[in-house]
Amino acid sequence: MSAAQVSPAPVPAHNAAASKEEVRRSAGYHPSFWGEFFLTHTSEYAKKDDKIQKQHEELKQEVKGMLVDATTEPTKKLELIDAILRLGVGYHFEDEIQAELERIHRLGDLDCDLYNTCIWFRVLRGQGFTVSAEEFEKIKSRDGGFKAKDAKTLLCLYETTQLRIQGEEVLEEALEFSSKQLEALVPELSAPLVDYVKNSLELPYHKGMQRLEARQYIPIYEADMTKNISLLHFAKLDFNLLQALHQSEIREITRWWKDLDFKTRLPYARDRLVECYFWILGVQYEPQYSMSRLFLTKVISLASVFDDTYDIYGTFEELKLLTDAIERWEIEATDSLPSYMQILYRALLDVFDEYKDKLINVQGKDYCLYYGKEAMKGLIRSYHTEAVSFHTGYVQNFEEYLDNSAVSSGYPMLTVEALIGMGHPYATKEALDWALKVPRVIKASSDICRLVDDLRTYKVEEERGDAPSGVHCYMRDYNVSEEEACSKIEEMIDLAWKAINEEMQKPGHLPLPILLPALNFTRMMEVLYQNIDGYTNSGGRTKDRITSLLVHPITI
Repeated sequence: MSAAQVSPAPVPAHNAAASKEEVRRSAGYHPSFWGEFFLTHTSEYAKKDDKIQKQHEELKQEVKGMLVDATTEPTKKLELIDAILRLGVGYHFEDEIQAELERIHRLGDLDCDLYNTCIWFRVLRGQGFTVSAEEFEKIKSRDGGFKAKDAKTLLCLYETTQLRIQGEEVLEEALEFSSKQLEALVPELSAPLVDYVKNSLELPYHKGMQRLEARQYIPIYEADMTKNISLLHFAKLDFNLLQALHQSEIREITRWWKDLDFKTRLPYARDRLVECYFWILGVQYEPQYSMSRLFLTKVISLASVFDDTYDIYGTFEELKLLTDAIERWEIEATDSLPSYMQILYRALLDVFDEYKDKLINVQGKDYCLYYGKEAMKGLIRSYHTEAVSFHTGYVQNFEEYLDNSAVSSGYPMLTVEALIGMGHPYATKEALDWALKVPRVIKASSDICRLVDDLRTYKVEEERGDAPSGVHCYMRDYNVSEEEACSKIEEMIDLAWKAINEEMQKPGHLPLPILLPALNFTRMMEVLYQNIDGYTNSGGRTKDRITSLLVHPITI
């Protein structure tokens, strides 16, 4: 984000009859890189080719047969499941994978080497099973180290450590060991493994966007001498078919965005529709969540415009009116707003009306609408709290800042909306009550979202004259340097990740699919804000990633 420029602009009065000149802030956001690109871009796999569909189904059944083969030993079965998950096709075999992992989990420790122990631990814990890190103590070498020198085992160990929870010192040791060894090995590695190791050291698989990880893993698996050809072909074909579906969804959403014409009517806001879709794709990519993706993309796109309205453009009095209107949530409140806010307010009401007609009513779960609205109202209240701090000059302490900014991150709201979009059997009153209260896993996810954002944007926001960031609040409260504050915040992010990992493996807790949106939203924060704010400044790496997932099919 570039430094803000202050420029005068006319401010519409609430009655739309009078106006006065006010100084408006502008952040100078770059225009969309995508525009109407996806209105005309279509994959060859979008055609309903019976031959391709038949091949896809035959390969699927072949992979399923391998998965349920009772004669395969547990270590080989775990390797197969790991490959299926990494290749992005696990959603086809959820029941079979669950059954196989339950069987393997009942066997207990497999008493195997470091590589297979890593796969055993990572796959089981990653799928919500409770497993102990003490198994790694048993296979340490006599000097207390780890028996790993080759890149494959070191990478597997490194990826395993990303699922550690608080107090697992053996995995802390393994993380330090494996990361140092991998960094030393990088100059000796060749493509495609060297790029995969570099990417993993920057952003491990567990913290990455699962769809993007699948795209990056396919060439790694193809180069593996032990690969299964049928599984490889199935993964490639499935990627391309699913990409065609995703392209059709972006096409539909682009038409909606074009009709709103925010680029012209609300030019102060970030125009990031495709980036918003990419964000949501990291949370729910499976075909059964198509309608949910459409709704969530619209919601996050509007939330982004609301964010810019509260942060940058709206006057204090206007923001009070907008907050009150959203609390009322009725079309009659439109007339109380300035004309530019009326555009945004109507769009919000229209999206939720469409949501009710196309998604909620179809599911027969009318109560979901209440939770969806309440979650959005909570987000707007948090935006307003931040606006009050900015306009009144009130400086929050760090705890106050984090409590409110975790909500203003948008993740509590989006997690509720994602659960609603999942429908039966997950969008129950019990699950939505749980989510609306911001339980530990959602709080940890939201804290990571806010703190990662702060580390990437606090200097630019300071230049722009925004309210103090979390970094500055921490520096002031604890009388530490900027470097010390950033280091402490990194520690807080690490602890929050451990909390998420712990919540994912609680026996008797909510079903894993209900917890996954919180995990996947956290992953997308790490992806989009890797080194920079890749949402606001969406060229470079963000654009390349979108291109790899949504523009180019995989060569078969």
